[in-house]
Amino acid sequence: MKEIVITNGLTKRYNENLSVNNLDMRVKEGRIYGFLGPNGAGKSTTLKMLLDLVRPTAGEIDIFGKRLTSKTRSDILRNIGSLIESPSYYGHLTGAENLKILQTLLGVPKKNIDEALRIVRLERQQNKKVSAYSLGMKQRLGLAGALLSFPKLLILDEPTNGLDPAGIQEMRSLICSLPDQYGMTVIVSSHLLAEIDQMAEDIGIIANGKMMYQGPLKLLHETDKSKNLEEIFLDLTGKEVSL
Repeated sequence: MKEIVITNGLTKRYNENLSVNNLDMRVKEGRIYGFLGPNGAGKSTTLKMLLDLVRPTAGEIDIFGKRLTSKTRSDILRNIGSLIESPSYYGHLTGAENLKILQTLLGVPKKNIDEALRIVRLERQQNKKVSAYSLGMKQRLGLAGALLSFPKLLILDEPTNGLDPAGIQEMRSLICSLPDQYGMTVIVSSHLLAEIDQMAEDIGIIANGKMMYQGPLKLLHETDKSKNLEEIFLDLTGKEVSL
């Protein structure tokens, strides 16, 4: 199976702090890749480097078979959708109006707005002002924005943050449907181990900026069938880490 994201020796240093340390990441096409790690492990920094929002101190990033450089940046990023941190929208505008601004900036067909709203199940709330949206609706609108160009690769950083159990279940269901229905590859970062356990086919676990495990989730479970993912996670990242 083709690898759609490859990093070699990816490193990010902030002064004396080594946030990401020589990271080799492999993400297979058409699958959901769960990205796990304790707070401060370097997950968000890694995802921002994949999106060229943060420049690496060292290392290489290949996406869609192309090296990420200033020359290839536009071609690569136009095929990536992302939801990093909390989505920001104009509260005085409706959900549809917010997506219309994004659609114009991206230069994608207007019909994509209706399709994205349908996928995230916001059709009935699209004409409501975003200031009146619940947190879950705002997260779904953020996902609609990430889906607007129907990208080959979708990068989601903590997409269930702040959601109630029903909202988490709904977001999980939406994410799980994307590879089969739209052929998307999804990288999803989360601190909710049980959610990743139900979503991902492959996972990468990092601690202190280093990759501690990478590969099929099923294989990780088979290494010790007596332990659940949380126990395996703690073994890999250190029992002193607070989830």
